[in-house]
Amino acid sequence: MSEKMISVRDLEKTYQMGSESVRALRGVSLDIEKGEYVAIMGPSGSGKSTLMNIIGCLDTPSSGGYELNGKQVSQMSDDELAHVRNREIGFVFQTFNLLPRADALHNVELPLIYRGISGKDRKDRSMRSLESVGLGDRVHHKPNEMSGGQRQRVAIARALVNEPSIMLADEPTGNLDSKTSEEIMGVFNTLNDDGHTIIIVTHEEDIAKHSRRIVRLHDGEVAIDEIVGTLA
Repeated sequence: MSEKMISVRDLEKTYQMGSESVRALRGVSLDIEKGEYVAIMGPSGSGKSTLMNIIGCLDTPSSGGYELNGKQVSQMSDDELAHVRNREIGFVFQTFNLLPRADALHNVELPLIYRGISGKDRKDRSMRSLESVGLGDRVHHKPNEMSGGQRQRVAIARALVNEPSIMLADEPTGNLDSKTSEEIMGVFNTLNDDGHTIIIVTHEEDIAKHSRRIVRLHDGEVAIDEIVGTLA
């Protein structure tokens, strides 16, 4: 039986830009089930970044509802949203967002430090997370001692370490060459095979095709929502 992870209903988001109102989302409704692998696509101004920010609890809608794991998060306070972000969502960004002077292990430990997890448990969990993305032999390397692909693997390990409900990746291959991009998408494919729910925001068709479902936004609305099958 399928289990609904994300449910958004009639999401609206309007930004005030000086004297002008900009409607970024126009009544978006969407369900994502546990274990799905979804790509959100659309041109600049389509609303995909706004939708990602709301799903990631980085922003709140002007109106409409958003449920994550059965919890209504669209009306939460900033503190409540911060708690959900830390416990439920693993973020992977285009720019890696790693601490330059910290090694891979310490970068991955950071979310656990914020949660108050003790030293040994923290290290053990971080080691397991790095091993799961193939970096068990790079734990004491700093970002400037690693390739772009390795840095993104560290960022993925950091996103995984809290065992989040969903992994949210914003243009995760945007700073990588095509060969390294394929390797990183292979990591996401494996994570999804292992049961992780993954949402990737991208404008690249070849990246989106790694997903099992593509949601295309246009002018703040869902234009196409299609199943694209599984990779051979």
